[in-house]
Amino acid sequence: MLTPAITPTPTSRASILARLGCSPRVFISFTCLLLVVIPLRHSVLAQQAEPPQEEVVRVNTDLLLFPVRIRDKRGLVATTLTEQDLTLKDKDHVTTGLYFYQGVDRVALVFALDQSGSLREIVSQQRGAALALFGRFSEKSRVAVIRFSETPSLVAPFGRDANTLREAFNFPAQANRHTAIFNAAAAAVDAFDSLPLVRSERRIVILISDGLDNVSTIKPTSIFETALKKRVSFYVIHLPLFEPRDGRLAVRSPAKGFRALAEKTGGKYFLVGDARSALAPQRNQDLTPIFQAIEDDIKSQYLLGFYLGDAANDGRKHRFSLSLPSGYEYQVGRLGYSRTQEFSVERPREALKVAK
Repeated sequence: MLTPAITPTPTSRASILARLGCSPRVFISFTCLLLVVIPLRHSVLAQQAEPPQEEVVRVNTDLLLFPVRIRDKRGLVATTLTEQDLTLKDKDHVTTGLYFYQGVDRVALVFALDQSGSLREIVSQQRGAALALFGRFSEKSRVAVIRFSETPSLVAPFGRDANTLREAFNFPAQANRHTAIFNAAAAAVDAFDSLPLVRSERRIVILISDGLDNVSTIKPTSIFETALKKRVSFYVIHLPLFEPRDGRLAVRSPAKGFRALAEKTGGKYFLVGDARSALAPQRNQDLTPIFQAIEDDIKSQYLLGFYLGDAANDGRKHRFSLSLPSGYEYQVGRLGYSRTQEFSVERPREALKVAK
């Protein structure tokens, strides 16, 4: 488990979406699209250990959801907090309730695999580790596989068949071709559109690539925004290429935005190896420790949500904050850890109304 060192973090004053680089227009879009279909008794459902998959036609409230990491003063993952431990300050009364769900047992997972010639062997060798990772989540979880070079291809749609997943990791090398990482990342986010939305399900993309992109037509910033709207987090595994630099062997710099796919969507970035191990790649071909770190990180997170009432639709910017008990602090997205985080919502007067 990779746990950050404890460092004092001041209370976050800027809004979360502003810190993520979203414009007000983007935030309006983010807010309006994160609609969750739920029955009227949302306060009861928010306390259930495993909310069922709803099939309700009527939309009666908005729910903004954020994956968060919580740790105690020793830097250890906190797993005992409940909704009663949270302190909400909302002077404008734009929220009507909280949603707080600990742990992740159910995932929808997409492996996005770079199939360039330099990576084929090492990626193919990860079949067992990938199956082991997926197998440790519940039977309600689903996995899909996308492979890409110049264009992405969904080679295994969402399912649970181990043989299909194993075969998807076995592919011929495609040397001397261009690579479109960001087009593939966008396709991975869009793949979740085929699934029903379940509040307690985490949507994860594990992207494995050397980080070199030379033909993508989709900009990284648009992927960040779409991933946030669809509640998709990227875990980026960087299998680097090396080049001589100033008389030394160094990691070849990845495309701009490659690492940010993880940093701006609530996931994590992993660099496999360094220049010292470049001449002994066999030491770095087992990604099992990284898959274990990803599993630990996913399972240690909470889902934090805010139900928004009609007061949020007056066209004004409203701020509210959420605090943890003394001795605990939490992280949202790429913000630093803090006991208190500040959120904001700004929606137009013509925001989507309740369906009657």
